[in-house]
Amino acid sequence: MTTSIAKHPQPVEPFGEVWVEKTSTGFSVRATILMVPPEHSACTALAIDASASMQPVYGIKSGPFPSPKPNFVEPVARTMSAFLSRFSTDSKCTTIYWACSPDGSAIEEIGRYTADEVANISISGPQRHPWGKQTKLMPPVKHFVENTFLNSPWSIGVVITDGIVDDLGDVKDYCLKIGQELASGARQFFKLVLIGIGDQIDERQMIELDNMFRGSNLHMPDGTPIDIWDHKIASEMQKLEDIFSEIVTKDAIVVESGRIVDDKGSVVKEYNSGVPAMLTFDLLAGAKSFRVEWPGGSVEQCLAAAIAKL
Repeated sequence: MTTSIAKHPQPVEPFGEVWVEKTSTGFSVRATILMVPPEHSACTALAIDASASMQPVYGIKSGPFPSPKPNFVEPVARTMSAFLSRFSTDSKCTTIYWACSPDGSAIEEIGRYTADEVANISISGPQRHPWGKQTKLMPPVKHFVENTFLNSPWSIGVVITDGIVDDLGDVKDYCLKIGQELASGARQFFKLVLIGIGDQIDERQMIELDNMFRGSNLHMPDGTPIDIWDHKIASEMQKLEDIFSEIVTKDAIVVESGRIVDDKGSVVKEYNSGVPAMLTFDLLAGAKSFRVEWPGGSVEQCLAAAIAKL
């Protein structure tokens, strides 16, 4: 996939995300330091795609063969739900199916469970709605934003899909309106993470959603830039904590001082009053990596895998 901006598939620790964008002189880099929030502090939710294309990974029989494949979704969903429940104020995660019904617009609640409870819950596909023939993202987004997250000081929802979103424009319009409400203080902070599985996903769509607030100049009341969406490719995730890679605040400082150096040893940026959790800087054309240095340590990030996508 060729684009003007690309996310590194597997950044080194402690980076959560590393984005590289082409500029007239080289590259603009945006990198976050992964900061896992405190446990038992949020409202958490999980939405699992129930469109018809997902049936094989649920182990649903298709074609003339007598034996279905194993249900790959159930253990993944149980693991993610249990992980998210650790960060919930009541130790429970809300889990739903989405993209149900012929037009893909229905959701079906599975329930709100603790880690122990979800280990015994069947996750084999929708029971009250047919499998969807389209993939409508708006219904689960609205369900989380206007119901599940409504009274929580901060929330996170993970949305799993295997294909192309059919209502991307509507979702962006809705999220822009919600972003304006976040900026005014009418809503409290939340994050949505779209996770793509399989080889039919459209990462261009995911990137478009992920970066929809770039240049909007919308900020939370505390000054943190509004950025509702993040996206991940399941096969590139190194750990479940990666879902928190974009949850950083404007004033978060990770070490008292430091600097960024390019692969030729030139200082690109200095931080004399603290290294922030979100780093933004420019590199000249031909740069292949950067290094963050701080008193007592350093970490180097190769950019080749991201530059190859540009």
